[in-house]
Amino acid sequence: MPSPSSIHAPYVSVAVFAPLETPLDYIRPPELLLSPGDLVLVPLGRSQVHGLVTSLHDKPPNFSGLKSVLEKLDKPTLSSENLSFLLWAAQWTMSPPGSFAEMGFSGAMGPRPKPTTTYRLKAEPHAQLAFSQAQKRVFEALSQGGLGLTRLCEKAKTSASVINLMHEKGLLERCETAQVLGLGTPDPNFHPATLNEHQQAAFNLIDHALSQAPLRPVLLDGVTGSGKTEVYFELIAKALKDSATGQILVLLPEIALTQALEDRIEKRFGSKPALWHSQIKPGKRRLLWEGIENADIRLIIGARSALFLPFSQLKMIIIDEEHDGSYKQDDGIRYQARDLGLYRAQIAGCPIILASATPSLETYVHARSGKYHWVRISHRHANMPLPKIGMIDLKAHAPAKDRFLTDVLVGAMTETLAQGEQVLLYLNRRGYAPLVLCKACGERLGAPGTDSWLVEHKSTGRLVCHLTGFSMKKPSQCPHCQAKDSLLSVGPGVERIFEEVREIFPEKNCAIFSSDTTPTPTATEALVARITSKDVDIVIATQAAAKGHNFPHLTLVGVVDADLGLKGTDVRAAERTFQLLAQVSGRAGRSQKPGRALLQAYSPDHPVMQALQVFDRDAFLEQESVMRQAIGFPPFGRLGGLILSSPNQSDLIRFARQLAAHIPSSEGFDVYGPAEAPLAVLRKQHRQRFLIRGNRNRDLQGFIRHWLGLVKKPAAIKITIDIEPYNFT
Repeated sequence: MPSPSSIHAPYVSVAVFAPLETPLDYIRPPELLLSPGDLVLVPLGRSQVHGLVTSLHDKPPNFSGLKSVLEKLDKPTLSSENLSFLLWAAQWTMSPPGSFAEMGFSGAMGPRPKPTTTYRLKAEPHAQLAFSQAQKRVFEALSQGGLGLTRLCEKAKTSASVINLMHEKGLLERCETAQVLGLGTPDPNFHPATLNEHQQAAFNLIDHALSQAPLRPVLLDGVTGSGKTEVYFELIAKALKDSATGQILVLLPEIALTQALEDRIEKRFGSKPALWHSQIKPGKRRLLWEGIENADIRLIIGARSALFLPFSQLKMIIIDEEHDGSYKQDDGIRYQARDLGLYRAQIAGCPIILASATPSLETYVHARSGKYHWVRISHRHANMPLPKIGMIDLKAHAPAKDRFLTDVLVGAMTETLAQGEQVLLYLNRRGYAPLVLCKACGERLGAPGTDSWLVEHKSTGRLVCHLTGFSMKKPSQCPHCQAKDSLLSVGPGVERIFEEVREIFPEKNCAIFSSDTTPTPTATEALVARITSKDVDIVIATQAAAKGHNFPHLTLVGVVDADLGLKGTDVRAAERTFQLLAQVSGRAGRSQKPGRALLQAYSPDHPVMQALQVFDRDAFLEQESVMRQAIGFPPFGRLGGLILSSPNQSDLIRFARQLAAHIPSSEGFDVYGPAEAPLAVLRKQHRQRFLIRGNRNRDLQGFIRHWLGLVKKPAAIKITIDIEPYNFT
């Protein structure tokens, strides 16, 4: 807590909710008692904006004309721990501190949910009075307690006008009550799991590791289907027992996974956890934020932004599928949630568990070196074997014309389906075709103002840019040369594979599992339930189904294009391909029957494919480690990206060259560029890139900050900084 003298300091620094590089100084009005973490209203130019007080000081600034803070908002003061985390995150990612401050207060800024209206019986109906049949049904519906209007109308099979008339006559009373979350308190003893010997050994090792000082992160490294979730559930239970007010955060890479984990947590702990992700409505976000801030909510599962919630009693962080690239946010504020989570745990003084069957190379290297505790589970639950992985050489077994499934894969599918088992076909391409071009002039249809190709979605008859969201009806003629019936769909997406499967297996039930068919957690839950109950025979899926799901009757996984992720120049391409294919192969054979995976590939001799066939993950990671170390790339070095963008291409190139001419000469740093970005135009903005590689022990952020300070940037040019970039488009 700040001292009384600091609360009365005449000046405050405020991280305004605007894209400014540093906090701004303001005068503190004498009547306002402010402290770091307070939310205030301040003038900014001709506007008034919200901001977070970051510090108070007595020393007058070196410039005059300071404006005064206008108002202290009636919001909770952010704790010093949460404030420190937000400011560190902004400094580490070289992002405007106000952007992180706004993220930290995002839940508190929403409206409170409107009170719910409930109807109740005002008195027992008099038997001798004449009531209509509709009124009698209302009395019957309310005999067990109050109901909201919609539910009452449904249950009584009547209209709102009947309810309102009964209220006017004094037969019903209307009550308004504040909405509550109704989550309950997790009970660590509600339904404890019976861990097998391998899970119990892992739990014991982690429990012992967490009792040692200094506290180190833990890698829970278990093969697919080994029951890592049950292990960390028991760790959560112990944390809940050890602290009566302790809070636990479980991060997931995808919103779609929250529903399944929510159900499992409710069965284990007897109450639902709080869910936090972008689809939560503002009113509920407000209740969640306040419940977490005052420690009424103890168990939270969420997407990466849940890291910025105002925890007051954080006792454990679990990052499930820690390797997943979805933890890296590549638009807006760019950050890696796994890396920020490690620091969040450090300042809270709480343990952090990183769980994965295919750890990231960064985590693997830290575990191998002893920086992290490394706990392994090498056996699947019930000692089921890992799926056997086979290769289908597409050069030797080319599919028939206009087909994408080989005879070998179709034969395996036929055999699997005949045994009453399920098949999953994996292709990480949404829609029907990734490219539409004109046979007459060769024009490739793209989104306006962007170098991105339009993806055909045959189910909706539209062409969509998945990068910008642009969508248009598929034209009947080429927009470039006006040739009719000349548009050709090139390459397969999951819709096209679905069409092919329906032709080969017309009697089988098929379903597409992608972000288009499961846009919400509820939709995901419904499709997973259909697959689990064997209402679906063949699942055609993108990576939406590749992780976190357990399909007990699924025994065959077919990968349509295993080489797809290896294309391009991304240094992490091999690692990501191995992780994704290992994860999707691991969906097979997780219950009573053994599973197998068949990978169609043009390069079956590629090191990734060879490592997958024998599932020698550690050998693959060691090979990747040697390669990365030789070139000084993460985790043995650091990367930073600069993306320059402008609507004027010539101005952009001129400034990029000027910036290149001022690259500081500093040992331990290499700068590559400028170069045209792979997506050279995005949303009508031309783009150039620099890549900075620094030795592990050098201050990458300081180098970039010094470099950019040497050149004055024109107002029309935007510079985006990406610390540890994952996406090089």
